Amino acid sequence: MPLNMPMVLTWARIAMIPMVVGVFYLPDALLPAHWKNASACALFTLAAITDGFDGYLARKYGQITRLGAFLDPVADKLMVCAALVVLLALGRVDEFVALVIVGREITVSALREWMAQIGASASVAVNWLGKLKTIMQMVAIPVLLYHDPLFGMIPVATIGTWLIYIAAALTVYSMLYYLKLAWPHLVERDRA
Repeated sequence: MPLNMPMVLTWARIAMIPMVVGVFYLPDALLPAHWKNASACALFTLAAITDGFDGYLARKYGQITRLGAFLDPVADKLMVCAALVVLLALGRVDEFVALVIVGREITVSALREWMAQIGASASVAVNWLGKLKTIMQMVAIPVLLYHDPLFGMIPVATIGTWLIYIAAALTVYSMLYYLKLAWPHLVERDRA
């Protein structure tokens, strides 16, 4: 396995997933609730930033690998799903919103796998809509992890709730868009 900077960033992102979850299991005497929120927010934000850099560095320096191409989206989905489980446990995200986001990730991943098997993966390649959805999730989730009012007056929890609803709407829209792109291939295969 080639170990280059993009792969190090991807593995670091995967390693941060249990840290984001685990911080909430620390005793309050060791880490008060506010610091748990701030730590989880900082860890998730750092992980999200590495997501932007690993792909960029891999393309810029010609360090794209099959393992990296596989692990990058897996790391993203694990990170988002783990954070959503934490947010559900803390009562900071609606169950339906979490189900929509996780369900979309599973559906589109399965669709991409199937499209690759029939040689039509280019039809459902990541596009600007998928990237916008990811950006919105990567902004909404750390805001919800932070949760506490900022400067005693900015309602972070309310802002995070609105952002996750927007992310969920983009999630559904992007899923429908990918399904629309794949539909001709799905119908064609059924007729064969």
